[in-house]
Amino acid sequence: MDIRNQLKRQPKDSVELKNEKPDIGTGVWSHNRGMRNFKSHALHFVAFGSTVAICFVLLYLGWSMFEKGYDNLSFEFLNNFSSRSAARSGIKAGIYGSFYLAGLTALFAIPLGIGTAVFLEEYMPENRIKKIIDINIANLAGIPSIIYGMLGLALFVRILGFGGSILSGALTMSLLILPVIVVASREALKNVPASIRHAAYALGAERWQTIRAHVLPAASPGIMTGIILAMARALGETAPLILVGAVTYIAFVPEGPMDSFTVMPLQIYNWTSRPQEAFQSIAATGIIVLMGLILVSNALAVFIRYRGEKLKKW
Repeated sequence: MDIRNQLKRQPKDSVELKNEKPDIGTGVWSHNRGMRNFKSHALHFVAFGSTVAICFVLLYLGWSMFEKGYDNLSFEFLNNFSSRSAARSGIKAGIYGSFYLAGLTALFAIPLGIGTAVFLEEYMPENRIKKIIDINIANLAGIPSIIYGMLGLALFVRILGFGGSILSGALTMSLLILPVIVVASREALKNVPASIRHAAYALGAERWQTIRAHVLPAASPGIMTGIILAMARALGETAPLILVGAVTYIAFVPEGPMDSFTVMPLQIYNWTSRPQEAFQSIAATGIIVLMGLILVSNALAVFIRYRGEKLKKW
């Protein structure tokens, strides 16, 4: 009987031994947990502090520009051409030149960018050539804008003979924003579920019909967001346009693609290079106008993205 009782009690004793926690590791475990919590809080503090610092700097710069240039912001400033007198100077030529340049840039860059993205994402098979193209597009998106200005000067201004015209500037800016549009469009196309394509194929639709009627409409919010952000970048560029021949002083509105032109960033740069204090104030007013246009473009991109996400059914 004693032997049987010992055998019955043996599993209970083994279970009790397994459930016991060794005291030797308790301190190490608590120390590691404390270090993880400390690192987590430290990272949160650094990220929050960086965000606050960036917002503070941006608000300070924006407020300083607004305080310095608000007094000159008027309809006359928007409707006058640049002048040797700061009191009579305006940004009309820069506004018209920027919109003409943006329109022609969109005309060249948007169809090419979307078409390239559709071909690479929907038609081209996965092979070594596609990988090389992907690497080159990613590299082109990170090239400094001055390199595109040198390319535009050599190709469009001199070889093709377009001179310092709006056409040369638009073609140069198209090369600048084309990689951005291609990358954004491809990402939007990748986010479209494959089930949409399969459902269209199951109903007898061909590939182009599927892309035109289902894939592109589903990807349009992401594509439009990329296009608007790329156009906002084009509105703020100066260095490529200086190389292709955009002028700093112009007293007329361009009437065709072969006319000379100026843009708002270039006109602001011209005013900031003047030593007179009055032109510094006029430059701040021009910065307010340019920042307003860029902020409106970014807000429009956010709104389109938000509306597109709400309309998604997957």
